[in-house]
Order: sequence, then structure tokens, then C-alpha cells
Amino acid sequence: MRLRSTKHYTDLPCAHRTHSHPGHCRFVHGYSRSFTFVFEAEELDGHGFVVDFSSLKPLKAWLEEVFDHTLLIAAADPELAFFQDMDARGLCQLRVLPQVSMEGTARYVYDFVSALVREQTQGRAWVASIEVRENMKNSALIGFERPRD
Repeated sequence: MRLRSTKHYTDLPCAHRTHSHPGHCRFVHGYSRSFTFVFEAEELDGHGFVVDFSSLKPLKAWLEEVFDHTLLIAAADPELAFFQDMDARGLCQLRVLPQVSMEGTARYVYDFVSALVREQTQGRAWVASIEVRENMKNSALIGFERPRD
């Protein structure tokens, strides 16, 4: 039997642009992102938890570092040097991601949180899915199979 727990982080305001998009998404625009994590395990820990939420303080700090009052720009953005100059001049807090879409963000966040949860639980628990929401209308939900050792 698989056991599940969820953790939500909300109200992380940031801006981004999808430089390759032909429509309005190519302009810098912002949202307040939120994240919902679903964790799974086949066994609970000694306290009866899938994941001890108090052990997720590094995740909260990392999410705030990456997504709180930041400007997300894709590594392939042809104007990256311009945004790097803005950051150097103190006009923004630039974060360069492989992709800035909700789907790309979910994958990027997964890489961090998956390693964290596996380490903290010695592989007992894993990330089953992540929903990244940019507003009440738009989100990406991606799921994962149990990681193989």
C-alpha cells in the first residue's frame, strides 16, 4: 500500500517571460506562484509520517530564494545578458532556469526536492507529483513513478 501526504507553499511572487512565444507571454509578466507536493511512501517513519514536514525547512528556504520577488529567465533567452546586467545593477534578482514555463518549473523544482526527500528519508519516501500554479487559472501537474535505486 502507498501512503501519501501533501505540502503546500503559496504566495511566491516572481516575474518571467517565455522569449520564444509569439504572443504576449514573450513580455516580462508576473504571478504569485504556488507549489503543491505529493509525497509517497510504502512505510511511515517512526513518528507515523510519510515525510516529516519539519524537515522541509531547506525546501521552503530554497523556494523563497528562487521564486520570491525574483525574475526568472530561461538560459536560452537571447536577452540573457541584458537581464544579467539588470541584476548586476540591483534592478532585479535574476534566476536563470532551464525553462520558465510551469512545466519546466515543475521539473526544475522536482530535481531539488526529490534529492532532498530521498536523502532525508534514506529513500523511504519520494515525490509522487508536483503542481506548480502561476495563478488560479494556470498550472502544471506532473507525476513521477517511484524512483528506482
